[in-house]
Amino acid sequence: MGILVFLHVLGAMMFIGNILTAAFWKLKAERTGDISYIHRVTRNVMTADYWFTLPGIALILLTGHILAIRAGYALTEWNWVSVSEGLFALSGLIWLLVLLPAQKKMIRESGSSVEAGSLNASYRKASRLWDGFGTVVTLIPLAVLYLMLNKPF
Repeated sequence: MGILVFLHVLGAMMFIGNILTAAFWKLKAERTGDISYIHRVTRNVMTADYWFTLPGIALILLTGHILAIRAGYALTEWNWVSVSEGLFALSGLIWLLVLLPAQKKMIRESGSSVEAGSLNASYRKASRLWDGFGTVVTLIPLAVLYLMLNKPF
């Protein structure tokens, strides 16, 4: 069971760590006003999602299910595990339906803005969308982390 807990915590660290650092680097890049740098960072945020966020999600889900079943939690009943899974699924839906398209648009628009010399309105709109929903998608896993650590019900 020790290795499962280790892998579960590793997955949580990869997942939460990457979403926090992605926001940090994106905001830091935008504050510089350097469009070429902003473009590189938006591409790297997407790359980091593939290297850290997705493997983190896989580790969390796989080990979490095994650990919950071994601990006797019913995945079909109302408890902290089922609420956590629902919240985790909600954050995944937001990422797939809102953040991923916004990231792709930011990459595309920042690339075309490099030649134009300034960020266009389309980039700014996608960036605001990413910032707003990104905040929600960051808070949800933190709530899940709280549930995991405290197991309130």
